[in-house]
Amino acid sequence: MKAIVIHEFGPPDVLKYEDLPDPQPQAGEIRIRIHAATVNRVLDVSLRAGKEARRNPVLPLIPGVDCAGIVDALGKGVTRWKVGAKVAAAGTMPLQPVPEDCENYDGPEGMMGIKRPGGFAELVTVPACVAVPLPDGLNFHDAAVVMRHCPTAWNLLINTARLKAGESVLLMGAGGNLGMTGIQIAKNVIGAKVICAAGADDRVEHGLSLGADHGINYNKQDIRAEVLKLTGGKGVDVLYDNIANSKVLPQAFMALGFQGRLVTAGAHGGPNVTINFAHLYHNQITIIGRPGHDPADLPKCFAAAAEGKIRPQIEKVMPLSRAAEAHRLMESGEVTGKIVLDPTMG
Repeated sequence: MKAIVIHEFGPPDVLKYEDLPDPQPQAGEIRIRIHAATVNRVLDVSLRAGKEARRNPVLPLIPGVDCAGIVDALGKGVTRWKVGAKVAAAGTMPLQPVPEDCENYDGPEGMMGIKRPGGFAELVTVPACVAVPLPDGLNFHDAAVVMRHCPTAWNLLINTARLKAGESVLLMGAGGNLGMTGIQIAKNVIGAKVICAAGADDRVEHGLSLGADHGINYNKQDIRAEVLKLTGGKGVDVLYDNIANSKVLPQAFMALGFQGRLVTAGAHGGPNVTINFAHLYHNQITIIGRPGHDPADLPKCFAAAAEGKIRPQIEKVMPLSRAAEAHRLMESGEVTGKIVLDPTMG
């Protein structure tokens, strides 16, 4: 098979396009013929550059923390899947052979693309229990993007913030993938009043095009004043932030109303932010950090995408052989939507 391999950390050119033996599924595993894998700013690009040492990546490594494709081989004991099934897989999973249902397993675990071979390849093997079936009407490129960001945004807004229909939410980072996904979940799945915020007019406009009711450019407008105006002085019920911008988040925090909830799964612009503790306790505000997702939500995310409630934002689809170019594009800061690598493209 063809695969991208990292033998050392460094610039995009350390991504080598190589021939490797086809992986064989072990007991309890399936093999996926990959049709899509997303390029991620932190888990792929930053990791390749050697800036994610705390994740203890194991070299040499096939990167790619997600994938979508077709099951093409079954390991011993696997009965829940058939060859030809359309699936997606991502995230943390067992590193050693496990029972098909992954129960009674207490061995080491690690994220695909970091501690075990990932999605930047024509083939990958994963435990049968971590694969998720794809609904009809959802293509592989969209499925890979949904698998990457939708479960986290879903978990933050629905399970953690418990945002309800009719409530208001201020979504920071409207031009980022978690922000764009959050806007659609809040509006189209939950039915909330959505205010999106970003640092550039085009990103605000994009947030509005995805369904946000109002948009704020926090580099031109006073975000707290604008939110209070839009909410009749009440403030928002939920603040959704995955950036921790030290200049903007303190003002956004002041736009939270009584018993408001701040939820986050990231701090890429931080990590240190100053907040007004008087506003925190007088308004009985809750702050919750919760990365990851609930596996039970994955089918709901794919169903929402298949129904058109969530439209994955894809900037570009490129052949696997151009992974280094994809990384350079990500580092340029010129892309907002996802870059997807497709090993089936020539």
